Amino acid sequence: MAEGRPAPEHLDVVIIGAGLSGIDAAHHVRTSCGWAAYTVLEARGSLGGTWDLFRYPGIRSDSDMFTLGYPWRPWSGEESIAEGADILRYLEDTAVEEGIDRHIRFHHRVVRAEWSSAEGRWTLVVERGDPESGPPERVELTCTWLLSCTGYYRYDRGHLPDFDGLTDYRGTLVHPQEWPEDLDVDGRRVVVIGSGATAITLVPALADRGAQVTMLQRSPTYLVSLPRTNPVTRRIRRLLPRRWEAAALKWSNVATSSLFYELSRRRPGAVKRVLRAGVARELPSDFDVATHFSPHYDPWDQRLCVVTDGDLFRAIREGRVEVVTDHVGRFTGDGIELRSGRHLPADVVVTATGLDLLFLGGVELTVDGEKIDPSERLAYRGMMLEGVPNLSMLVGYTNASWTLKADLAAGFTARLLNELRAVGARAVTPEVDGTAGESRPLLGLTSGYVQRSADRFPRQGARGPWRMLQSYVADRRLFGRPGFDEALVFSGPAGPSASVPVSAPVAGERRR
Repeated sequence: MAEGRPAPEHLDVVIIGAGLSGIDAAHHVRTSCGWAAYTVLEARGSLGGTWDLFRYPGIRSDSDMFTLGYPWRPWSGEESIAEGADILRYLEDTAVEEGIDRHIRFHHRVVRAEWSSAEGRWTLVVERGDPESGPPERVELTCTWLLSCTGYYRYDRGHLPDFDGLTDYRGTLVHPQEWPEDLDVDGRRVVVIGSGATAITLVPALADRGAQVTMLQRSPTYLVSLPRTNPVTRRIRRLLPRRWEAAALKWSNVATSSLFYELSRRRPGAVKRVLRAGVARELPSDFDVATHFSPHYDPWDQRLCVVTDGDLFRAIREGRVEVVTDHVGRFTGDGIELRSGRHLPADVVVTATGLDLLFLGGVELTVDGEKIDPSERLAYRGMMLEGVPNLSMLVGYTNASWTLKADLAAGFTARLLNELRAVGARAVTPEVDGTAGESRPLLGLTSGYVQRSADRFPRQGARGPWRMLQSYVADRRLFGRPGFDEALVFSGPAGPSASVPVSAPVAGERRR
């Protein structure tokens, strides 16, 4: 430290990101580690993460709210599939009720995190200040534990393919991640490029606003129509006492989604037929379901998309939406020319072409001066990095609600923090002992946005704690076990974990 320069502020825990996961993480630190001084650093000027960033028409949850909501503050609304504004309000109210809002520092973006084993702490380089008010200043903070709740995609831009002739287009070009508030689509011809969750949500919402919409997809996606308000919810609330209601709603949804996922993996052919028949029932008898809604991959190789109350299918039946399965050839001055030769006139083109993924929000990591390349590391239980001390990351499931896994990881992080304090250790580090098996991508989907960025993310092993399970039931059992497995190496000021006393292991558990 330079002479005369004040020491950086030190905190026990720094949480990066004030979205769904960050608020959850703050709750667990606050309630389970009352001794810990913590802050939440948020790069933007408001909390909510995804639910504050995305403002396109129709934005809603793609998971049921009884599992997307926090188990410690259950969703009380009637709707299983909620609108984005309602989810944001839920997050804001939760942060205020818990007092978490007072710990959030807005316009603080972490650009670098440097771990020192000698000091047993992270030094964070943070850009502070509203970018609209001028260049940010750089400040330093130190912390004992760094908890990343940044999700896995870039907030500053979405993915835009290098379309031929894009500069020739004279209409309005919009990416859903940067939706203009004043865009009026009434009476206009709108082409939405894409077939994922964003497109499936946007297309009927734009049609409801008076647009004549064409959904242009390169390949189909599996769709399932679900009611915005599930009749099972009403039945459970009518029959059960209030104290059992939240758990019953959560577990009924967990059971349904888990069983469907397992059936999809074990009997993909049967599930394909069921999904295709469900779509066919929603559409006119002469609609070409084979071309437009019969994907060439198995269910859950990519995420299944929800059609709320059948709104997309209704818009197709009423002639307000056309589905075109083709490739973009090039943009023209007034639309898009397809490879087939057809021309789609468009006053507005919406590029629902996916996300750009970004690990840890782009934070540069070093450990004792060595730069960490996440793609060369395995992930411990999908939440810590091999060889990186006192760092956890909350990453949700790809086949179920994000919050289910994120909440387990947040609770486990709190346990680790308390263990470090109890045994007098400085650090805990996941270390691979050769039993992980052959590595594979961390995010096990074949979706384009995942495949484009797989080389930027950590990998998972084939066995043990290095395998990222896609099962809440299995993970809940593993995360809930007392003690810690041997992949976690505790160390103290004097050296390796062997020199650090630990609390007695539970029978049948091996502990460092």
